[in-house]
Amino acid sequence: MFGKSIFKNYSGIFSLLSRVFDPLMVIVAAYCAYFARFSSIQLEARTDYVILVVIAFLGVVSIFPLFNLYVSWRGQGLARQVQTICMAWAVVVLMLITILFGLKMSADYSRGWLLYWATFGLVFMLLMRVVVYAFLHYQRKQGRNIRYVLLVGAGDLAKKVLDQTKAAPWTGYKIVALFDDNPVLSGQLIGGVPVEGVIADVENYVATHGIDEIWLALPLRAEQRMKQLLFELRHFTVNIKLIPDIFGFSLLNHSMTEIAGLPAVNLSDTPMGGVNRIIKAVEDIILGVIIFILILPFVLFISLGIKLTSPGPILFKQRRHGWDGKVINVYKFRTMKWDAEENGCVTQAKVNDSRITPFGAFLRKTSLDELPQFYNVLQGRMSIVGPRPHAVQHNELYKDQVDKYMLRHMVKPGVTGWAQVNGYRGETDTLDKMKRRIEFDLYYIENWSLWFDLKIIVMTIFKGFIHKNAY
Repeated sequence: MFGKSIFKNYSGIFSLLSRVFDPLMVIVAAYCAYFARFSSIQLEARTDYVILVVIAFLGVVSIFPLFNLYVSWRGQGLARQVQTICMAWAVVVLMLITILFGLKMSADYSRGWLLYWATFGLVFMLLMRVVVYAFLHYQRKQGRNIRYVLLVGAGDLAKKVLDQTKAAPWTGYKIVALFDDNPVLSGQLIGGVPVEGVIADVENYVATHGIDEIWLALPLRAEQRMKQLLFELRHFTVNIKLIPDIFGFSLLNHSMTEIAGLPAVNLSDTPMGGVNRIIKAVEDIILGVIIFILILPFVLFISLGIKLTSPGPILFKQRRHGWDGKVINVYKFRTMKWDAEENGCVTQAKVNDSRITPFGAFLRKTSLDELPQFYNVLQGRMSIVGPRPHAVQHNELYKDQVDKYMLRHMVKPGVTGWAQVNGYRGETDTLDKMKRRIEFDLYYIENWSLWFDLKIIVMTIFKGFIHKNAY
């Protein structure tokens, strides 16, 4: 018989408290910021400031739930919570800035106060979560706040579930028994957990042990066996979860979703949906405009250099695949002799390529030839960060040679990307190099976040412009 814990039975109280705490911290942070900026706590004396705080309060109440911040925390890592709260608060702050600029009221507010407010608000909300996680971690070390799990199945899927659960003790789940219809396995240990019997024995085991959850880790073909087990357990209030055997598929951003009220599993999906799409668009617009303004002097200098060193147009335009595989025109500064390609062929540049002009070699070595693509970003056809777009002809060549090659088009192509800052740029003269580049691209899509984008941008500044493969 396994023990119970009040924190286990009422774990939802933490999510409820955070629903109240987050918007409350907006107000507390506003007062703290006002004191830090004006050495006064009389914020209510400034009606315009109060109105902005109320808007932020309502923004947190309405926007934060969209980020799933108030679902059960069990199974979620602290790093994930921190990342999500930062993204959600950033959206609220950007909303406030947009309102102020849109109404031409930005000059009416102290920028120092706004900065303090944004910082204090984030710190307070993060601090609450750190305290809660530390408390839960302590409880679990003491053997409390644990959910005892019975795992149905002892095959490869069950072993994967066992390994990942053991590798993440902070989740508070403990698998205590396995059941499988293979009688040979009864009495054996799998991953240190005993196989207590066949699936028909699950009902009696649940009746005599304090099991909190049952996880079904059976093959998809065992549908009838799962239905029978659910019928046998109909009188118990234990939580039952299905872990679908989907790991044999080529997965990309797999997640649960709902279609017309029916549960469904995304086996391959773009991360740029819902709120993520808005965040990515805001990131590209704000950073794109800033960068475009900063690079204008370089653009003028490079344009003049191209005109003076070789005949032909300043820009080179090439058809490449964009988001959803749609063909777009991608712009670059021309670095090769005009009409260097024959019959519309697209040949990757090689070391000491005779087609490249001397000034073009400098542009390619420093990646300055890519600057016009920020115009593609402002057009909305590219992103600052994403998989680099390949020529249409190259896609046709590699899509049947590299597994999941075309899945890289489930997001907008980028001026820079995870593959490029890891050294996979320039000529891909072997199939293995292209496979490695695609692996990095798919890793980016699978793990996309605003902070991942910012990390790649910073890495690009320090090591992404000049590289031995840039020629």
